[in-house]
Amino acid sequence: MSWLSRTSRIAEKTFALWVLLIAGAAYLQPGSFTWIGPWVSPLLGVVMFGMGLTLKAEDFRPVFKRPKPVLAGIFFQFLLMPLIAYVIAKVMMLPPELALGLILVGACPGGTASNVIVYLSKGDVPLSVTMTTLSTLLAPLLTPLSLWILANSWLPVHPWELVLSILQVVILPILLGLSARRFFPVTMQKATSVLPLVSVVAIVTIVAGVIALNAPRLTLSAVPVLTAVILHNGIGLFLGYRAALFLKMERSQRRAVSIEVGMQNSGLGVALALAHFNPAAALPGAIFSVWHNISGPLLATYWSANSHHGETGTRAESTVSK
Repeated sequence: MSWLSRTSRIAEKTFALWVLLIAGAAYLQPGSFTWIGPWVSPLLGVVMFGMGLTLKAEDFRPVFKRPKPVLAGIFFQFLLMPLIAYVIAKVMMLPPELALGLILVGACPGGTASNVIVYLSKGDVPLSVTMTTLSTLLAPLLTPLSLWILANSWLPVHPWELVLSILQVVILPILLGLSARRFFPVTMQKATSVLPLVSVVAIVTIVAGVIALNAPRLTLSAVPVLTAVILHNGIGLFLGYRAALFLKMERSQRRAVSIEVGMQNSGLGVALALAHFNPAAALPGAIFSVWHNISGPLLATYWSANSHHGETGTRAESTVSK
């Protein structure tokens, strides 16, 4: 198990590199990866099962001990990210499929990778974990609702079908993971050491499948989609930080809220787009998976470096947030 654990840690640290390499391979040789399409939802279910294995009752204590940052952060996440996506789609006049796909990513809960980025940023990890968990549990209600309100003008959105999909792909695997941890604690504890490797393989495979399915479209749409995704992620990180600053949260909490708002469970967006819309609608989610695993570590590196300089770091960070 030790070599698997080491491999898992290496995979987690080099996640962005693997995403880029496999995405490039899928673009150049799409025929080798298009078979992944039907497996996107099961692969995401595996990731969510792993999330269930790691959840503990203590993860929810911050909700009761200090509800303000948790609830405010989740409010900002489900309010800001869908609205930012809507505005970007309107301003850039994106085609209907891409507009809906971008809003769908914005309406998704926080991504599990955000917890690692918050840790590397010297942010409030318990707050991050709680926000990720709670936003994921709220996703069956808030994700379809946000998409129906903001994207129905582009393409027909059927909220109830989305609710059922999220329950099957997200909530059920999490509950199975919680049950496995409850009834097989020793075995599952050992298994958690390789969860990062499993998650990396699953997400990288999902991205490869979507890139392969969209290879012809990507040639024409790469620049607008990448621009929209970079703006979406960057504005989300910025406004998440500013909103937390407005509420006078501590620096570590501001970092956690910023990252939780800006980093989405884009794998869920991809799975829902493929299941209910079309491959083109999954493209923003796939590109988001690549990009936020580049921007997140870059931001974490900057903030982590500034954490060692006392007031200087605080001033530098405040300057970036403006």
